[in-house]
Amino acid sequence: MNIEEVRRFCLRLPNVSECFPFDEVSLVFKVENKMFLLLPLDADEPQLAVKCDPDMAIDLRQKYNAVEGAYHFNKKYWNTIYLNRDMPSAEIESWIIHSFRQVIGKLPRKVQQQYKDI
Repeated sequence: MNIEEVRRFCLRLPNVSECFPFDEVSLVFKVENKMFLLLPLDADEPQLAVKCDPDMAIDLRQKYNAVEGAYHFNKKYWNTIYLNRDMPSAEIESWIIHSFRQVIGKLPRKVQQQYKDI
């Protein structure tokens, strides 16, 4: 999976927007104005940062060499996934959706209902 494929996948999710709130090279994807993925465009190795359930975050780091605690983020909740290592594209996509759901799960119930099929 490459950066453009990640971008297209994120934008297919409902109500997702993209922006550069930090600088001109850190592409952020948001749902309901809440960040669920960061894609650093200037990284030496293609990668993304996703929000993760804390218990699952640690398990994921142990399972794949592609996963580390996210730099500049709370490592309890955020993982970096390197796109060209040992995680298959389908698995990367599932963690993008997991991150999306983590953000939705913190929103008011009325808003959550709009995303119940994701």
